Amino acid sequence: MTPRGIRNNNPGNLNFAHQTGAVLEPGPNARFARFPTAEAGLAALRDQLLLYNRRDGLDTVAGIISKWAPPTENNTASYIRGVAHVLGVRPFQAIGPFTPSVLAGLMNAIIQFENGQNPYGPLVARVAGARPGQAEV
Repeated sequence: MTPRGIRNNNPGNLNFAHQTGAVLEPGPNARFARFPTAEAGLAALRDQLLLYNRRDGLDTVAGIISKWAPPTENNTASYIRGVAHVLGVRPFQAIGPFTPSVLAGLMNAIIQFENGQNPYGPLVARVAGARPGQAEV
């Protein structure tokens, strides 16, 4: 069965928060956003990561993932270790400016962890490189 995040065009499994273009997913346990396209869901993932960095000052894998996937709902420690490993950094190491390359790395790692797969290929890098509010493709 296709993972929920991919079915919802929401590969980061963002909670529904009235994001532009998003609706609440259907079903009895609805809580996640559903986006009209994969590109829109990827852009929302990118924008959330940028918000965590700019608004909240988060610049480590531990800081980002602790907020993204709190331990009340996730195995956050494992998630942090996995994302840090993929990025080739230590969990509490500053990952530097949120360049398109850094964003794409974070996005790819989160997508894989959230869904057990990442079917988006080079689309992630294209979306990571687009500025918020721009067309991503």
